Amino acid sequence: MAILVTGGAGYIGTHTCVSLLDAGYDIVVLDNFCRSSRLSLDRVKKLTKKDFPIEEIDLCHEEHVQQVFQKYDIEGVIHFAGLKAAGESVQKPLNYYDNNITGTMNLLKAMDEYNVKQFVFSSSATVYGEQEQMPLLEDMPLEPINPYGQTKAMIEQILRDYHYANPETSIVLLRYFNPVGAHESGDLGEDPNGEPNNLLPRITQFAVGRIDSLKIFGEDYPTPDGSCIRDYIHVMDLAEGHVQALAYCQTHTGVEAINLGTGKGNSVLEVIQTFMRVNQLQLSFDIGPRREGDAPISYASTQKASKLLSWQAKRSLDQMCLDAWRWQQKNPQGFEA
Repeated sequence: MAILVTGGAGYIGTHTCVSLLDAGYDIVVLDNFCRSSRLSLDRVKKLTKKDFPIEEIDLCHEEHVQQVFQKYDIEGVIHFAGLKAAGESVQKPLNYYDNNITGTMNLLKAMDEYNVKQFVFSSSATVYGEQEQMPLLEDMPLEPINPYGQTKAMIEQILRDYHYANPETSIVLLRYFNPVGAHESGDLGEDPNGEPNNLLPRITQFAVGRIDSLKIFGEDYPTPDGSCIRDYIHVMDLAEGHVQALAYCQTHTGVEAINLGTGKGNSVLEVIQTFMRVNQLQLSFDIGPRREGDAPISYASTQKASKLLSWQAKRSLDQMCLDAWRWQQKNPQGFEA
């Protein structure tokens, strides 16, 4: 039996595939490669010395999704696939609602048809929106402030309703915060198509000369240095959290929303300063206006993850910055170079 990893060629997906294979799972990767590279999965195979099938499928095509479940003996699903840029979602909301929700519905229909009961969903801290209380707790009301976050919150509700109708299912909603860093080998990392949306790849691409400028969005947030505060988590810690969530699914039924973060916030400017310090670099940057859809402060309560999953983040911000730079230096143009 195998674990189906949707969006498995993406940044978090590839690192989770490594962790799953290292933990002894068989996997099947499903991806449409619209914003990822097939070469990333070649790197996964090389790192783990294990082979696995890859299905180039768009989840929005229900018949194709059904065929994957017919072809393989699927035991559980980890669902990463979806559009994920908060700013872009404000400009293209229909794309986000159509892609993210339709794809998940088709996946659930196939799971229902083929009696698959274990589901780990890649949700997001964006479902919390702008909350005054920190850290963010799983039982807080969901108030997403952009269409991307709305799709995550809507899918969470769909999954709760699905479980109510199918109480033998086990569903974990992983609300994770800001994944950064790379596999310690430097062979896997974040390789966004086009202009990076996330902070660390903007920093590393600027440092390696791939983009011409480094811009910070906003200096007037209600934070100590005026820049946004986020809970940055090493992508390998995040990957290991998915393996623990899957193990939890195998011994429990129900629906649980669980934060995956470090429980500590760092500002955008702190991340830049840390990156320069640990990698002995000097970088110039520009400060522009706020980016639409960004919350000022966001960091996690991690108590539930510790209690239910026996998981906690282990890698420091220094390590995140070192690993991100190692990846970019080894792969200045990403996977396709």
